[in-house]
Amino acid sequence: MSDIRIGVIGGSGLYDMETLEVLEERIVETPFGAPSDPYVIGELDGRKVAFLARHGKGHRLLPTELNYRANIFGFKLLGVERILAVGAVGSLQEKYPPGQVVVPDQFIDRTRHRPDTFFGDGLVVHVSLADPICPELAECFFEAGREAGADTHRGGTYVCMEGPQFSTRAESFLYRSWGADVIGMTNLQEAKLAREAEICYATLAMITDYDCWREEEEAVSVEAVLEILRQNSRRAQDIVRRVVARLPENRGGSCACAEALRTALITDPASVPEATLARLRPLVGKYFPDRS
Repeated sequence: MSDIRIGVIGGSGLYDMETLEVLEERIVETPFGAPSDPYVIGELDGRKVAFLARHGKGHRLLPTELNYRANIFGFKLLGVERILAVGAVGSLQEKYPPGQVVVPDQFIDRTRHRPDTFFGDGLVVHVSLADPICPELAECFFEAGREAGADTHRGGTYVCMEGPQFSTRAESFLYRSWGADVIGMTNLQEAKLAREAEICYATLAMITDYDCWREEEEAVSVEAVLEILRQNSRRAQDIVRRVVARLPENRGGSCACAEALRTALITDPASVPEATLARLRPLVGKYFPDRS
């Protein structure tokens, strides 16, 4: 383990912060394959941080092509305890126009083709995902967003769709009828796996469009999304910098994320295959003291 405690997932534009000193790019090997890109290790206002370009440099990977397990496992191997995620979303509510920010606290899963657990192969684990976002980290995001001058909203439901196509209009109306607030393609798998890895996770959802339910406007397009993304990039940098500065050095004993597996391991410890335990030791080793 290293002394890196904070991880950031987002676009490569996050590396352009004026106060970030890039120290190295580190390739991390995981039992689940390669992460999206090397991790960029740097110091931000004196705090060590690991950045990961979610879609790889140059945005090469579709949402379904992302190796979510490798991305989160890599952060675990680096010693990361908290992950700050930044991502673009569409708004499903009139009150959340493009350019504003939501810090969601719930998800609805509409994906179909993605591995989203580290477990199996002889080790059965059922973590609680009733509250999938770390409340302490989400509050930091919310406060930092307001300090940065962004119209920031605390709480809300994020629909995670498969993509890469945007929604049909019928789907968009359906999600609105459910009371969902924003829609994106990536953050739920990250949240699930971060919880299994006992890493705190929260996401800053940057609104780029109204999806396609708002018929008086043109349906969402890549050009429109990219233009808002460019406008939001510097604001996202500012918010992440403020969150990093306000986080305590260590989580301490108050955060439940740090012990998410304590009551989630179902399999008799003596029955877990050695190969499975060896592969997952960075996640579960402390719960198998007699199998070290």
